[in-house]
Amino acid sequence: MTWTAPAAAQLEDISNREAINALKSALERGSRAAVDQLGRENGFFGDGRVKIPLPESLRRAEKNLRRFGMGKYADELILAMNRAAEAAVPEAKQLFVDSVKKMTVQDAKGILTGGDTAGTEYFRRSTTDQLRKRFLPIVRRSTEKVGLAQKYNEYAGQGVRLGLLKAEDANLDDYVTRRALDGLYLMVAEEEKKIRKDPVGTASSLLKKVFGALK
Repeated sequence: MTWTAPAAAQLEDISNREAINALKSALERGSRAAVDQLGRENGFFGDGRVKIPLPESLRRAEKNLRRFGMGKYADELILAMNRAAEAAVPEAKQLFVDSVKKMTVQDAKGILTGGDTAGTEYFRRSTTDQLRKRFLPIVRRSTEKVGLAQKYNEYAGQGVRLGLLKAEDANLDDYVTRRALDGLYLMVAEEEKKIRKDPVGTASSLLKKVFGALK
């Protein structure tokens, strides 16, 4: 982010406490909006930006299934994967709030003076491991009901050994969890960019003061 001299002067009039409180408010606002958007029916399945497709290794099989009139099995698995992500995402809300509370002054300064998604990158660093642990069992409960998911996991290990499948995609639950996290951070980033771009239209008076000075 490039600061002009007038913007820097304006920021000098804003106390560290004001700036940090404004930032925390913005990040909490954006993260809640992203979670609410994704953590509902069709939050993933109905949004092309985040909809989770079959792993690349299954896409050839998907074509064959559809060719022989068995596309319903692929559709069932795709729906199950996206429903699993939608069920898991609400777990992120409290972790994001806790992450904001733990933010240091140095963290806040880095985010304020960073790029358009610096806050999202902070969340990615501070919450990914915990979110993965919370998402995985929820995803597993959703996919284990789908026969094709079980078959995928049975044969995936052999696919890795033969070099036909990436190790990171060898377990369907791990794949869905990773894609769910990617989608979540993407939407948090979109919310963060909105607030930075238009603090007057999206935020409180304190946010207008801080992010308006940064524009």
